[in-house]
Order: sequence, then C-alpha cells, then structure tokens
Amino acid sequence: METTRSTPQTGHSVGGVRPATVHRANRGLQRDRTMSGALLVAPALLVVVLLLVVPIVQAFYYSMTNWDGLTSHWVGPSAYATMFADPTFWRVLENNAMLLVAVPVTMLCGVGLAALLHEHVWGWRVFRAAIIIPTAVSWVVLGVVGIQAFAADGLINQLLGAVGLGILRQDWLGSPFSALVAVAATFVYSLVGINTLIFVTGMSTIDPTIYEAARIDGANWRQSFLGLTIPLLRRYFLFAFVVTAISAFSAVFSLIYTMTGGGPDLGTTTIEFFIYQAAFATGSFGEGARLGIVLFVILFGITLTQLRLMNRDA
Repeated sequence: METTRSTPQTGHSVGGVRPATVHRANRGLQRDRTMSGALLVAPALLVVVLLLVVPIVQAFYYSMTNWDGLTSHWVGPSAYATMFADPTFWRVLENNAMLLVAVPVTMLCGVGLAALLHEHVWGWRVFRAAIIIPTAVSWVVLGVVGIQAFAADGLINQLLGAVGLGILRQDWLGSPFSALVAVAATFVYSLVGINTLIFVTGMSTIDPTIYEAARIDGANWRQSFLGLTIPLLRRYFLFAFVVTAISAFSAVFSLIYTMTGGGPDLGTTTIEFFIYQAAFATGSFGEGARLGIVLFVILFGITLTQLRLMNRDA
C-alpha cells in the first residue's frame, strides 16, 4: 500500500508558526535594536552638535559679517573677496607654507632617532628620556628656550663663536627670515619627540624574521632599513605627517607669541596668530571668523587626504 507525503508549501505554517509571523517578529526585533542604538547614541550626538556643528555654522555665518563681538552687519560673500585681495593675508599664508618645510625635517629626524633607539645603541635609555622631554613641557616653555638659544647673546651665537664661525653670528630674532627660521627650528625641536615615538611604535610592529631573512640574503643594515623598514612604515609616515602638519598650522600660537609676537614685520605671523590679532587685538571678530574658516578648510583637507591615502593602502 503506497503512502504519499505532503510537503509544506510557501505561505503555509511550519511547526505551527507561519513564515509571515516569523518575518514580522524579526522585523520588530530589528526595529527595537535600531531604536535602542539611537537612544544610546543620542546624548553623545547632541553634545557633538552643540559643541562642534553649531559653532562651525555660527562661525561661517559671522565670517560674512562685520562683527565686533556685540553687533554684526551682513556683508555676504564679498567679505571673502576682500580678504583674498589683501596682501597681508597671502603674506601670512606664505609664512605657514615656509613653516611647512619644517614638517619633513621633523619626520626625518624622528625616523632617524627612532632607528637608533630601536637598535638599542649605547646610552639609548638616557637618549630616549632626552628626546621625550620637549613633549612633556608647554609651548610657552619651549618658546623661552628658543629665545635663550637664538638671542643675540644666546647659545647659537656662542657655539658659532666657539667653533670659529663668529662671522655667522647675528640677531636671529631681529629679521623676518631668520626669525622664521628660529621659530621653525624650535618647532622641530618640540615635535621631534612625538615623531620618534610614532616611528618607534611602528618599528616594534615589524616581524624580526623579515630582517633575519634579509641578512641571510646578504643585506646589510642600510639596505634593510631603506628596503624594508621605510616601506613598512608607510602608514606611520602618513600619520606623522598629518600630526606634524596640523601642528604647524594650529599649535604654534604660544611659540610665536612667546618668541617673536608675530614680528618682525609680520615675518613670523601665521594664520593661527593672525586670527588672534584680528579678533582680539583689533576687535574685528568677523575677519577672525573668516580666517578661522580658511584654517578649518586647510586642516580638513589635510585630514581627508590622510584618510584617503590610508584607505587606499588598507
């Protein structure tokens, strides 16, 4: 006697539960999870909006006005046209561009010192402490150190006289170009420790067997460093570049204020320091807001470039 089995069909109940009911239950669970996640994120998102998004929008609005801190008069986009036509604005950006030359110098010093520390050369522990000291003190203290080093009777001129190069002695803070060089040198000194830490961290992540294989193949230390270490530190180079470049635009106010006050003849005035002068020294808060927006766009562009390069390497 033949028996036939009936197979469940779509839309029929399985185990007493209809598929449509299961689908609705899953959809409701997903909706509950989404709502719970939104409620958990909402307080932090509200803080970000109030403390970041709202001030940026306000700064963008006031950048198109003549604002003295109390009252504002709408000018519109022509305010930016006036700023871009001002030679002082481009002089300030030129100073920032020249200060950017210190960025690769800082990175090269950092990777060189990191290589020495990674190889545990003689006295590396004391050497490491000396490198980290500038990162542990404030920019004001570093500015005072810079004044003592680059003053007319400072350490640099004393060293030049001691080695027979007295003809090169000068008042380093007395002319626009040499003052900017002095600020850049102090900037390098202040950030070389951070760069060294970044590259030491990167070197510690490299598998030692790679170097062992290179030595077996006959590669010396220089060849291993240039052919293996440097390429493997690519992401750390990108990170160090962004940190140092952003610092060159947004972290040298105290250094410049202490060492030169933006002079002589605007020789060391950067866009960050120019914002302070426009907004707080002259009371032109609208111009300060415009300069702030320009600085924001520059820093956003640097960060976006880093993210794209790092995602491309991922």
